[in-house]
Amino acid sequence: MKVFLGGTCNESRWRNQIIPMLEVEYFNPVVTDWTPDCMKEEIKQRKVCDICLYVITPKMLGTYSIAEVVDDSNKCPHKTVFVRLRDDGKDRFTFGQWKSLGAVAQMVSRNGAVVFDNLKSAALWINQNGSRSMIEDKAEGGRE
Repeated sequence: MKVFLGGTCNESRWRNQIIPMLEVEYFNPVVTDWTPDCMKEEIKQRKVCDICLYVITPKMLGTYSIAEVVDDSNKCPHKTVFVRLRDDGKDRFTFGQWKSLGAVAQMVSRNGAVVFDNLKSAALWINQNGSRSMIEDKAEGGRE
């Protein structure tokens, strides 16, 4: 079981917070020097990871991660998890931004993906589903 850790970068610390909560492997796409090879590896990992987690926080500058989570919730809802965090350090979404992101969360949920408003609930869901997935694979003679 492996989780892709997508979403807000820009010095957000959400990855540092969720990694200790995870009981499964993960791929962290954040690197100090973003190169074309890094982009290729990120695209590969999004495909091969069992779960694609997207966490959006007020530190986000661009909107590509929102496009990614909506796209994945359409194409592979069974492996898409979306978390929106109202606060990130001293940064906070405005009421209007939070409401708009809530509409995105509803869309992603209607597409069949899983949505949370905190990291702990997302980590628990990933760990429970990851364990269940690995048990089912072992019973079927799959990966160990």
